[in-house]
This record gives sequence, structure tokens and C-alpha cells, in this order.
Amino acid sequence: MKQLFSSLILMILCSIYIPVEAQNDSIHFEGEMHFKNLRQLTFGGDNAEAYFSYDGKYLIFQRTDVKNGIPCDQIWMGKIPESGEPFVPKLVSTGTGRTTCAYFYPDGKHIVYASTHLDNKDCPPVPDRSKYGNKYIWPIYPGYDIFKADTNGRIVKQLTKTKGYDGEATISPKGDLIVFTSMRDGDLELYTMKLNGKGVKRITHAPGYDGGAWFSPDGKKILWRASRPSTDAELKEYNELLAQGLVAPTKMELWMANVDGSDAKQLTHLGQANWAPNFMPDGNIIFCSNYEHKRGFPFNMYTINADGTNLKKVSRDKGFDAFPMFSPDGKRIVFSSNRNNGGTHDTNIFIADWVD
Repeated sequence: MKQLFSSLILMILCSIYIPVEAQNDSIHFEGEMHFKNLRQLTFGGDNAEAYFSYDGKYLIFQRTDVKNGIPCDQIWMGKIPESGEPFVPKLVSTGTGRTTCAYFYPDGKHIVYASTHLDNKDCPPVPDRSKYGNKYIWPIYPGYDIFKADTNGRIVKQLTKTKGYDGEATISPKGDLIVFTSMRDGDLELYTMKLNGKGVKRITHAPGYDGGAWFSPDGKKILWRASRPSTDAELKEYNELLAQGLVAPTKMELWMANVDGSDAKQLTHLGQANWAPNFMPDGNIIFCSNYEHKRGFPFNMYTINADGTNLKKVSRDKGFDAFPMFSPDGKRIVFSSNRNNGGTHDTNIFIADWVD
């Protein structure tokens, strides 16, 4: 993610209608003291999981825009505007199947992302949530595999070929490892592998969904979201959904461990959905949560210390703020938000200078 996944965004947003008059559309809300020179980069559709290149000059993200012929997520890349010019991204995935979770290689010449295009060139079907009590159901498409491509969109290597879901890959700042989520052993667990796809190692082992992992700035720690069933009934429901290629990620907490999975610790105990975590330049953590709202929204961004203490609210949108990432120099933040969408379900990308 990483961060969550556009399919979950769409399910959440499509089940929530916020009237135009209730949106109070704005780019910068009162109380967002950490944002300066906030700018909206995309306009329309669902744009999410925007992440910086290692030199801080480019963004890569996933986009759905049915009105403009993009029926499900594809990967796009664009140079970050430095003045008043527009943000003009280009398609860097195949344009077929469904994609998710793109990230830059340290060389700036290659990207990694997951795609279903080898399984089927059409968009995979969206689950019928009415069959599951209208819960937020996320499909674990078994056709997802992880690919390495160049920044012109040419796939140069298929990194995973195992049966079942492989996705949610990010790369260590040290440039030595990829962390990703896989179903290869029958559960949604975290794994690491070398940048060439070799040397796969499983690093989580508890029942439940582990995903959206990120490396710490020094590459020694891993931070992720986990949905761990705590009762027999919850475990039964989890396994029944998983057998159908589904997961209901409505209860998630943040975890941190050493890069090999040792010394794993739960950082949040907030309830609801706490996810899209990422490291800040100082080693502390920023993440997304709806814990303040039992009805399930809004989602806002929060920060905590690396030990889970000192919770602080960062964003104030009344819909959805998530997928934060800091630029490599720590001076800017990029995130996805429903702000300024005219009361639609559109999610767009925003970038701002970060003020401590």
C-alpha cells in the first residue's frame, strides 16, 4: 500500500453518499497545520497509492476512471510539477486486467506492481457485498502476480508465479529487499524477496490478513496492517471468506517487527480500521484510521511515535484521507483524499510541503 487498496476505497465510498452541501469542499482544512502549499494533482476518477521515486521527482499511482475508459485500476507515473504546470501522468502498466500497489526501484528506471493481466485481460468481477451483509469485502484475486517493468511500461521480469494472490510490494530504502503479501501458504502473510524475485522468506505466521508493509528509513524494521481474528467465531468467518477469495478488512491494527519478522509488536489498539501506515523521516509513523467514527467514516491521517504513543490527528477531511508518503528528503508529503471532489466519490492525489 500499501498502504489499503482502491477496491476497498471504492466499496467504502460507494456505500457512503455525502451530499454536496455537506462536503464543505476545500483543498486545505482548518487544523491541518502540517500542510503548506497544498496542491491537487489529479482531478476526477479514483486515484490512490501515490508514491515517490527515490529522487523525489516522480510519482507512481493506481487509477480507475470509468468515464474516461479506465474500468479498473491501472498504474500511472508522472513528474511532479515544480511550478504552475499541470501534472501529466502516463500509463505504465499493460492497460489490461487489474493492477495494484506500484513502487519505484532505487535505480529510478524500473517499477514493481501487481497485475492480473496474465490470468485474464478483462477486469476481474467485483464481489456482491449484499451476499455478505453489505460488509466491506475485498477480493483476493488469485490472478495477481508481481512484475518488474521499466518506466516506459515494458515488463522485464515476472517476480512471482505461485498459485494465488501476490501483491502489495514495496522496496527497502537499502535497495536489497521487497516485502509483499501472498497467499502461497494458504493465508495472507508477509514475505520478503530479493529485487530479482529470488530468496523468498515468510516473515509472519499468525492467522489473519497481514499486508501493506513498509520498510523503515534504515531498512531494519517493517511496519504493516494486520487483521487478526481474536475469537473462534471471527476465525471461522475469516477462513470462510478466504476460501472464497475474500477478506473483510474492517478491523485492522498496526504492527512493527524486525525485517526478518522477529520481535513483532502491535502498535495500535484503537479498534475499527487502522491501516495505510508509513514511516516518517524521523522514524515515527503516519497512518489512516476511522477509529473516531463508529459508522465507519470519515477516514483521517494520524501520527504516533514508533512505540505507539503520542497519537495526533493530522488531516480533517470529512470523507477520506489516506496513503501518506513522505518524499525522500522529508520535506513533502503526498496522499489521496476525497476533498474538493464536488460531492462525488472521486479520490484524488494531493501534495504538500510538510511543516513540523
